[in-house]
Amino acid sequence: MSDKEKQAAGELQPATGKLGIMMPGMGAVATTFVAGVEAVRKGLAKPIGSLTQMGTVRLGKRTDGRSPKINEFVPLAKLDDLVFTGWDIFEDNMYEAANKAGVLEKSLLEQVRPLLSEIKPRKAVFDRNYVKRLDGPNVKKGKNKMELAEQLRQDIRDFKKESGVERLVMMWCGSTETYIERGPTHESVAKLEKAMHENDESIAPSMCYAYAALQEGVPFANGAPNLTVDIPAMWELSKKNNAPIAGKDFKTGQTLMKTILAPGFKARMLGLSGWYSTNILGNRDGEVLDDPGSFKTKEESKLSVLEHILQPEKYPDLYGNIFHKVRINYYPPRGDNKEGWDNIDIFGWLGYPMQIKVDFLCRDSILAAPIVLDLVLFLDLAKRSSALRALGIQEWLSFYLKSPMTPDGLYPEHDLFIQSMKLKNTLRHLKGEDLITHLGLEYYD
Repeated sequence: MSDKEKQAAGELQPATGKLGIMMPGMGAVATTFVAGVEAVRKGLAKPIGSLTQMGTVRLGKRTDGRSPKINEFVPLAKLDDLVFTGWDIFEDNMYEAANKAGVLEKSLLEQVRPLLSEIKPRKAVFDRNYVKRLDGPNVKKGKNKMELAEQLRQDIRDFKKESGVERLVMMWCGSTETYIERGPTHESVAKLEKAMHENDESIAPSMCYAYAALQEGVPFANGAPNLTVDIPAMWELSKKNNAPIAGKDFKTGQTLMKTILAPGFKARMLGLSGWYSTNILGNRDGEVLDDPGSFKTKEESKLSVLEHILQPEKYPDLYGNIFHKVRINYYPPRGDNKEGWDNIDIFGWLGYPMQIKVDFLCRDSILAAPIVLDLVLFLDLAKRSSALRALGIQEWLSFYLKSPMTPDGLYPEHDLFIQSMKLKNTLRHLKGEDLITHLGLEYYD
């Protein structure tokens, strides 16, 4: 490794001590994540779906035979070192909340009950104008949004002191807020703070959490499609305080399938005339998305995927006239077991039409929980990397997100396979290993 390469990779601090994970929103996703981590720690289950726990990274040539596990290659926090807290508008502890969410079997929940019962929600920053289908009693009071954010900052400091953790990460596991467009109040930290003091409606509750985290130097990831940290003010704060950010919206069910299938169509130059997607789900997320404002936020996240992958401006004959429709229907009997139907109209040689039907009976929180784990561990790694923490946006974590954040002027990469290569090459870079190009010509010299 040359001196220039060493300088680019920077220093990487070890993962010493405990890592505190703070979650706004202690519903189905958060409780499934924490219960799952505890089940794995107790040897009751395997961390299926987690790249940090089960994935490997190839180093060097194929003939070298070097493919260590990711958590042995880079210094990630150990599962035994994770400590949890969160905020919620409901007063249920995590055991009670997990029972109500109905994702995990009661027999498993009973085995992790001691830990879950201890995790009680802190009072949340909440405003029903942003999530119209929910309401709860466990809510902070303050004269303006800045005062509420300061209360959150105190929560962060209190948790760090009480728990004895050395490092923190905040992960938004809350609901989808109503649609907000980026505007003048979001363009700088000074404008954001002024708007918070004035209770401006362009500042959503999730922004109060993000502001509090970043001011405390705590990495923040956004698991919902809310605007939250995808604004210049938050990018500025992130860089200033060396607090990495990632977002937005966990890539779980239907969109995961799109980012797998669409790159395949494009790679083979197969045309696409239409993609109709509809979902039914009955959890709290489904209830929230029954509100048109919250649905618009989610719809924007889901619709952007195909356009960025297929690049219709470059391939007008194949993708210049796609009809793309997304629907989400609240259906209480289904609970957390979401069903996504996709009707895909493609065309091939000489324009002959074909169809693909996908019926994905998935479990929303089961798919989201390992994403939460990987994001918090990788954000903590980024915070300990001198090369990554100064970047602000951690685009290498796009692999996990429906609507990946990028700096202004840079289009997001949605192709799952390019995202995977970007993530693993980032890890190789941090450790001074050669990046993998898959050229492979050296085997035939």
